[in-house]
Formats: sequence, C-alpha cells, structure tokens
Amino acid sequence: MAKATARHILVASEDKCNELKAAIEAGADFAQVAKDNSSCPSSRDGGNLGSFGPGQMVKEFDSVVFSAPVNVVQGPVKTQFGYHLLEVTSRQD
Repeated sequence: MAKATARHILVASEDKCNELKAAIEAGADFAQVAKDNSSCPSSRDGGNLGSFGPGQMVKEFDSVVFSAPVNVVQGPVKTQFGYHLLEVTSRQD
C-alpha cells in the first residue's frame, strides 16, 4: 500500500497562494510560511500532515501527493477548503 508524508499551507485565495509559493521558491522556509499564513490547524506544526495513504485526503490532494516529485512545492491546488501549497516530503509506492 502506498504511503506518503506531506506538509501544506492553506489560504483563502489563489493570489495569496501564488504569493507564498514565490516566497518559498525565493528561499523562505516552508514551515515558517505555514505557521505565519496557513488557516489549517497543521500550521502550528509547520503544515505537517503526517503519514497517510491514498483515499485518506480529498481527491485533489491525493492526485498531487501520489504523483508529484518529492520535496518540490506544488500548487495552488484548489479544494473545497481553499487553496493549498503542497510538498510531499516522502513517499513509498
């Protein structure tokens, strides 16, 4: 069974998501950006979502987490919760 660990940042707008992605790509620390900006409770832990398998997260999340390269920030990814930046930190297929 596939498993992944990932972290994310959840914000209300695509513009804000793109702004934060640019900051991270310019060298800002993902965990600190999550703590300062994410509306998800995981922000307290730098956006860390822990380990999970396929089907445990919303479909849009799953499709990115189980296909994207590891340690590369992906997004914006739109879900019913808002806009996410996702970073897969490890994956076992």
